[in-house]
Amino acid sequence: MKRFLILCAALLLAGTAGARERNVHRVLSCNIRVALPQDEAKGDGWSTRKAVCEKVMKAQRADIFCLQEVTVGQYEDLCRMFPDYMVFGYAGPEMDAMPDREYHGIAKNLVMFSKKRYRMTGAGVYWLSETPLAGGSLSWGTARARHVNWVRLQDRRTGREFRVLSVHLDHISQEARMAQIDVVLNETRQYPDNVPQIMAGDFNSKPWNGVAKKILGAGWTDAFVSANGGDVAEVSCHVFKGDAYKPKGKPGRIDYIYLKGSGIRATESRLVKDSVNGRFPSDHYFLSADVVIE
Repeated sequence: MKRFLILCAALLLAGTAGARERNVHRVLSCNIRVALPQDEAKGDGWSTRKAVCEKVMKAQRADIFCLQEVTVGQYEDLCRMFPDYMVFGYAGPEMDAMPDREYHGIAKNLVMFSKKRYRMTGAGVYWLSETPLAGGSLSWGTARARHVNWVRLQDRRTGREFRVLSVHLDHISQEARMAQIDVVLNETRQYPDNVPQIMAGDFNSKPWNGVAKKILGAGWTDAFVSANGGDVAEVSCHVFKGDAYKPKGKPGRIDYIYLKGSGIRATESRLVKDSVNGRFPSDHYFLSADVVIE
């Protein structure tokens, strides 16, 4: 009997040690790759990948997902895959300047969060242009209309409120990226320091790019760098090849989770390199961070 009680106590302690603390929020940034017919022809289409994507995402046990490149059909699949999560964001192609192309609606940056853990107290969308309230607006030679979806969440465990933003910057023009991040930074700096903010997504720029310098200069911290004590020369976009991918030039991430505000910090952060039977969920590795909000 005594041996049994000792075993039970050990199992209880192990379970407690393995559980996340109540003020830790696991955030995952996932560029899931837009559904494209040319990917289908190569065996990397959404019809093949969606089951892989679901398995990899669910294995991370994230509280919050920030997603990029989600088309309408993928949005509907995510809603079915994650019934216990609220999926928020601009979902339709009606404001796209090029609705007749296969890329229509590519710039959908959804925020998905646990309905059990959070209560949404506010939400919105704005466009990364000179007219941020005009849906589908383009400026600075951006290849596509880009936007930000944001939510304000209250943690049901602690009562703490904070903001989450899902971002995807232009993939071609550096001028557009620099101007687009200015829109984001101007919008986010209106909040006082006691409103923590999490900004995650695909910034299409490496850590030494001017975009990252602007973000850090505005008082944000890179969760990956702060959690690991520095950066690593690793790619986050691997074009479905995983570690076999050999980039041209100096390797570096283009996917980030940034934090701003008092009492917010990252304790862990990593690139999620999981695959299923050799198949990756996307041409990007997902990026995970365990974020403490005091």
